[in-house]
Amino acid sequence: MIGRQALHFLLVIMASEEINEDYPVEIHEYLSTFENSIGAVDEMLKTMMSVSRNELLQKLDPLEQAKVDLVSAYTLNSMFWVYLATQGVNPKEHPVKQELERIRVYMNRVKEITDKKKAGKLDRGAASRFVKNALWEPKPKNASKVANKGKCKN
Repeated sequence: MIGRQALHFLLVIMASEEINEDYPVEIHEYLSTFENSIGAVDEMLKTMMSVSRNELLQKLDPLEQAKVDLVSAYTLNSMFWVYLATQGVNPKEHPVKQELERIRVYMNRVKEITDKKKAGKLDRGAASRFVKNALWEPKPKNASKVANKGKCKN
């Protein structure tokens, strides 16, 4: 990535002692973190691009395919958001904001479906038996008199 090389060059220049006095140390830390993040994104993209999309999707069930598509769309739109910001365009006023929100809605729907699959199912028969056996039932009046007659005899 050309941007990563340019950022690395900037970090090398900023690391020199002559310029070090001209900027706060926090900027260097943020730029270092940003460089690492760009490196991670670059590696992720290389991994994703090494396998054809059709080959990848054939190995996944429909829900996993939807997740891959949504994450890809969200990532591309997020990168475009960053690009707009670097060009001086306010991304909050650009249609990309609505697109990101639309993708988030679908991501939440997929999450709900996944959560429903993970949720335990209720066995109504077992629950009914459990509740029935757990409830207190008063003893019949005759049963207590019979029990007392046997105890009273000496």
